[in-house]
Amino acid sequence: MTKEGKKKLAWQLPFLMLLIVGSVFVIRQQRSMPYQHNEGAVFGTFYSLTYQSDRDLHQLVSEELRRIDLSLSPFNRQSVISAINENRPTALDDSFIEVFKRAKAISAETDGAFDITVAPLVNAWGFGFREGVRPSARQVDSLRAVIGFQKVTLRNGKVEKADPRMMLDCSAIAKGYACDAVARLLQANGVQNYMVEIGGEIVTRGISPKRLPWKIGVTKPTDDSLATSNELQTILNVTDMAMATSGNYRNFYYQDGKKLAHTIDPRTGYPVQHSILSSTVLARECATADAYATAFMVLGLEKAKAVLDRHPELMAYFIYADDNGQNAVWFSPSLKGKIED
Repeated sequence: MTKEGKKKLAWQLPFLMLLIVGSVFVIRQQRSMPYQHNEGAVFGTFYSLTYQSDRDLHQLVSEELRRIDLSLSPFNRQSVISAINENRPTALDDSFIEVFKRAKAISAETDGAFDITVAPLVNAWGFGFREGVRPSARQVDSLRAVIGFQKVTLRNGKVEKADPRMMLDCSAIAKGYACDAVARLLQANGVQNYMVEIGGEIVTRGISPKRLPWKIGVTKPTDDSLATSNELQTILNVTDMAMATSGNYRNFYYQDGKKLAHTIDPRTGYPVQHSILSSTVLARECATADAYATAFMVLGLEKAKAVLDRHPELMAYFIYADDNGQNAVWFSPSLKGKIED
């Protein structure tokens, strides 16, 4: 080695040692940092957080969830969406505007299978934020006149309806959006490893307390209106992704011997009767996964596959009833490496 080379190496070695020592310190600090666990209720359901931090951030999370509830919850009379539904003057906030725009975009991508104007029909069938009984065919036809994402627009900071009777329901996207918002809050506070779960919708990043990728179970779709069954169909190895599931096996009722499920097709006005029993979608953002999981329940297996072909950034895991009435599974080819046997 030349004299010049030795001199250069002499300067580089201290920096290399400093880098190694610093890396070891960071790794040890991260390993010793505890995982926090927070739980609570929001949107008529429960949430659970697991995140690595030396601070308990539950107060900040609670404040963020209250803010979103005040924007998107139809059960909160003071919310932005309640004021819109009741045709009261209100100022739109950033959360409502973001969710509204994304909902409109996904409605267009799914030919109206996802539609936040479906609220009057959901309520009429007894699944919404107002009690109802099974409507007659005439009532369904009447309600369809005030359904359609094309009939509501955002203009000059206001929501304009084609008919004042129109109502919005963001239930099929709000939980996912709230997961995203909490995830952003955690990251803004320096959290790198976390799982956020709100009513079954999930966002993960980094590693779990076991120092492994996050593993999320997909529940077997067994009729269970009391939500007492937790038998798993499979487990997905999910990290740095969002996951949402929609199904008709918990929110349903029987009338005249016929099962009526909560997923209403906005285009027909009736509960869906497709073969898909459970629709799980993985995406970069949970609001997107949440909305598409619902849309796929409405579209049915073949049309859902067609949408997935146009959106390779999405992955899906469907449990459906085959021609013999037995449960079968279809999943995106890109999801294969994430399925735990």
